[in-house]
Amino acid sequence: MTDTELARLGDTGRAAEAVMERRSSSTVEAVDILLIEDDTQDAFLVEELLADTALSAHITWVRTLAEAREYFAGFRGCVLLDLNLPDASGMELLREVLTGAASAAVVVLTGLNDEHEGVAAVAAGAQDYLVKGQVDGSLLARSLRYSVERQRADENARQLREAELYARENMRLERGLLPQVLLDSTPLIPRAFYRPGRKRALVGGDFYDAVHKDGTTHVIVGDVSGHGPDEAALGVSLRIAWRALVMGGVAEADLLPALAEILVSERAQDEMYATLCQTSIDTGREEARVRLFGHPPPLVLNGGKVEEVAVTPSPPLGVFPEGETEVDEFRLSRGATLMLYTDGLVDAYDGAPPARLEVEGLRRLVTDLLARGVSVVDLPEHVIDEAERSNGGPLQDDVAMLLITHGDRP
Repeated sequence: MTDTELARLGDTGRAAEAVMERRSSSTVEAVDILLIEDDTQDAFLVEELLADTALSAHITWVRTLAEAREYFAGFRGCVLLDLNLPDASGMELLREVLTGAASAAVVVLTGLNDEHEGVAAVAAGAQDYLVKGQVDGSLLARSLRYSVERQRADENARQLREAELYARENMRLERGLLPQVLLDSTPLIPRAFYRPGRKRALVGGDFYDAVHKDGTTHVIVGDVSGHGPDEAALGVSLRIAWRALVMGGVAEADLLPALAEILVSERAQDEMYATLCQTSIDTGREEARVRLFGHPPPLVLNGGKVEEVAVTPSPPLGVFPEGETEVDEFRLSRGATLMLYTDGLVDAYDGAPPARLEVEGLRRLVTDLLARGVSVVDLPEHVIDEAERSNGGPLQDDVAMLLITHGDRP
């Protein structure tokens, strides 16, 4: 290769480097810098060093910790900190900065003889340290960029850990608050579905449970009026109380009057009430008893047909002093499935406002799904999908479903 070709190659290489530098400069993100430095010459030097780099820096200079405190709240840039200030110094100063500007990166400035303080500062939580007099513009800019990115990475990792902990806590709470139905010793096969209406909620005001006791299986689905945390807490209380009453051997006819007393004693406001449906099925029989309190009636799914159970409704629990409880009977033949649900389904719009899906619309929807070959196991998710399609968007209320199939267990 001739000298001329080498010279040309060198020019080409330098030109390429210049282009890359310009591209790099154009993509560097601006960094907000809070410079806490009492020495005017050192502060001026920082500004001069950064002026000769590609880093776009906005510098706020303060001389004392007291002045710096005004900028800590919400500051997300980089704090460039001298560890020897007129009003604070050393690790105590660093700890206050790390605490006060928790979302910011911190780079410590030390003297040549105090480099050990810089190492200690990084161990205490600073992102980096620089020794005065041994820093050029390139090193300073690189340290600032690196520190900001490291702080963001640490923050993202912290948020991820919190999200994972939140998810695990949700799972533990759901296992504690949503019941495991107690039907293992019966020919009844349950399929439960629950989805709260409030964002990020674990449970809403809807509740369900099923318990077998002394030859009879009792099944309940209920809905506390309202959508807030008080309603959710009351729903959980009622579900647990109902299970305790059943397992404690309280007579079937006395279960709901006792539950009404618990509702009145536990509710946060006098206007709170609950709708519910309770069904009782004796082992070995195909007849069931149902009690309905202001709640939509259950459906019976059998051989592709979906029928609404004819029930005499009573007022919701907590509205009026309890009188005689109406009891109705219906047939639940072997192979049939009892579907209990809350009104989050039937209150969905039937195509467009103001028409609602209501019980007849839900019956039609379930019939269509069964005709399309959807199994009982997969039915709840498909019902929700179809109800949301009918509603024109997500359902706004809590939804609970409990399907009980009267058949031999696999």
